[in-house]
Amino acid sequence: MIIEELTMDEFEAGLERTRTVLIPFGATEEHGTHLPLATDTLQAVEIGRRLAERRPVFIAPPIHYGVCRSSSDHPGTITIRTETLKALALDLVESLYRQGMRNVIMLSGHAGGTHNAALLDAGEEMLRRHPELKLAVLTEYVLAAGEGKGIIETEGDSHAGEIETSRILHSHPHLVKGRGEREFPSFPAGILVRDKRRYWPGGVWGDPTKASAEKGARIEEVVLAALEKLVARLEKEEF
Repeated sequence: MIIEELTMDEFEAGLERTRTVLIPFGATEEHGTHLPLATDTLQAVEIGRRLAERRPVFIAPPIHYGVCRSSSDHPGTITIRTETLKALALDLVESLYRQGMRNVIMLSGHAGGTHNAALLDAGEEMLRRHPELKLAVLTEYVLAAGEGKGIIETEGDSHAGEIETSRILHSHPHLVKGRGEREFPSFPAGILVRDKRRYWPGGVWGDPTKASAEKGARIEEVVLAALEKLVARLEKEEF
C-alpha cells in the first residue's frame, strides 16, 4: 500500500491488514557522469513498491535528501546535516506510530556512514520512547552487496559502480547516460579534506563497465527476498 496514493479510508482499512511500514530514505547526490542524482532514492522506492506487491505493507513517501559528506563538492549533490536527518526520522516514526504503525523499517538507498548513523540514532531513541515499537534500519547496499556476492564481479564495488549501474539499467534504463568508468577514491586515511573532488574526481566507487540490466534484475530479486524475510521476522518475533 503506497501511502501517498491512498485515501483516508483506504489507509484506515489498511491498518486492519498490517501495522508495518517501510520508509524509503534516499539522497540527491552525484552518481558519476552516467547515473541520475536520484539513484539512491529510486532504488529504495522501487524495492518498496515491489515488496508491497508481495505482502501487506505500507510504503511511506520517500525522503529525497540525505547526509552526503564524501560527495558534497560534486555537482548536483544536495546534502543536509545529520541533525536534520535525525530530527526528520524521529518526527516521521513518531507520526507513523501515532497513526497505528508498530513495525517500522527505515530502508536507506544511500549507504553513507554518517547518514546511516543518524538513522540508527533516531531508531534507538524511538525504541526507548515506545516499548511496543519494533524497528529495523538497513541499507540497500548492504543487502545488495551481501546477497548478490555471486552476481557482482567487482571487489569493493559501491557507489555508482557495477551494483548501482546494474540496478538502474534494470529499473530505469532511460535515465542511464552511458556507462561511466572504473574508479576508486583515494581519500587519505583518517584525514578530513576540504577539496573532496581532488581525491575522488569522477564520483564512482567501483566498476560500472561491468554492469548489465540482467545483473540488476538478479540483484533486485535477491534484495527483495532478503527484505521480505526481514519484514516477516520483524512482525513475528520479539526484540
